Amino acid sequence: MHLIWLRTDLRLHDNTALTAASQRGPVAAIYLITPQQWLAHDDAPCKVDFWLRNLQALEQALADVNIPLLIRHADTWEQAPGVLSQLCRELKVESVHVNEEYGIHESRRDSAVARALEADGVTFHSYLDQLFFQPGSVLTKSGTYFQVFSQFRKVCYTRLHSALPPLVASPKAQAVLDLQSDAIPTRVEGFAPPSESLRALWPAGENEARRRLDAFADEQISYYKDERDFPAKPGTSQLSAYLAAGVVSPRQCLHAALQSNQGEFESGDIGTITWINELLWREFYKHILVGYPRVSRHRAFRPETEAVAWRDAPEDLAAWQQARTGLPIIDAAMRQLLETGWMHNRLRMVVAMFLTKNLLIDWREGERFFMRNLIDGDLAANNGGWQWSSSTGTDSAPYFRIFSPLSQSEKFDSEGLFIKHWLPELAALNKKEVHNPEAAGGLFGVADYPRAIVDLKKSRERALAAFRSLPSRQEIAEHE
Repeated sequence: MHLIWLRTDLRLHDNTALTAASQRGPVAAIYLITPQQWLAHDDAPCKVDFWLRNLQALEQALADVNIPLLIRHADTWEQAPGVLSQLCRELKVESVHVNEEYGIHESRRDSAVARALEADGVTFHSYLDQLFFQPGSVLTKSGTYFQVFSQFRKVCYTRLHSALPPLVASPKAQAVLDLQSDAIPTRVEGFAPPSESLRALWPAGENEARRRLDAFADEQISYYKDERDFPAKPGTSQLSAYLAAGVVSPRQCLHAALQSNQGEFESGDIGTITWINELLWREFYKHILVGYPRVSRHRAFRPETEAVAWRDAPEDLAAWQQARTGLPIIDAAMRQLLETGWMHNRLRMVVAMFLTKNLLIDWREGERFFMRNLIDGDLAANNGGWQWSSSTGTDSAPYFRIFSPLSQSEKFDSEGLFIKHWLPELAALNKKEVHNPEAAGGLFGVADYPRAIVDLKKSRERALAAFRSLPSRQEIAEHE
């Protein structure tokens, strides 16, 4: 008997560890419910619900090839070695197979499990699966991890041209085992189920993920570069939640994109090229997680920015979290997050810069709030995005580049359609007034919409002063 331990790889097709395990003989699958670990990692209730719903869909898919899916509980990852060792003894398991995950806690967990199993004579095998390249294999000429995306991307393109990662064959049906699948819990204590309207936006299962990918590649990808920045348009793939849970693989995404562009990475359809770049940004941030472990520890990538004098401003933070800032594009974006578990990527940057620059509140507060609400929450991508916006990260926006929420709003939601959808109380305003109701001469009788909590010009100057006063990276290095 062989075991695949499922984590963020909830799919039957193109699953490296699952196929490898099934090629060795009879295989069963195991998934661990780890509620205290999820709480410690700020996993959102809607994300946990999405995992459970995808497990139900996967259980059906596995049943079609006679692979039972077992469920075990381990409150934290520290309990994983004991729980898995016990199961391996019960089932007389010879080998356990996993797809690699990244981050300090994930690496420690897998090392501890491998030691415990190998002490019992069970072999532990891990596979590259959620990335195109093994972290540590894409390095600068001096042998260090890249810190600039454009340089990283260039090397990745060269490698992909010479060897495209192939899709993995799906496991064949095996003989029926004398082992029953376990019931998948529909909820986990500590994680309130989301609304039915939110669930309806994110149907579970590989078939849905594949439908979205095919529809995007066939109908939308060519317009991606032109439309992805406009939140009122359906210009993005809506695949991020499925990628984060591993319901679809990056390889499947890359192959679908290339198929729509005659196999080209850097020529042909500009929309396709732009979307492949986004897959590589995702890859880049996971490599950063491995190469610079401090970002897993809630530390700034740029050490000198640890000295930023962030404001302790709980009322401002609460106004941002609750969509009460008085700046329509910010509040509309935050309502989208709260009601759908997702936010348009352009707006993730806009609201992050507003929090970290205009409100001068620590990026970690925003990173944590996003993780607690995002259905596609992913440590590497979320941390990378927040540190980019706050000018503390790798390849980040220079501290003096501060998005104006008003100009972003006027540029990317010029008709106010997105704002009016999420802030119906502003529906009566015209397309000029809706971006900044105060400046247009009061709030036009919109009694329940607040005034702006901050002066954008003065707060911008405050942020510039805070960053200008930082010690240089050289000074930091000399004192370490």
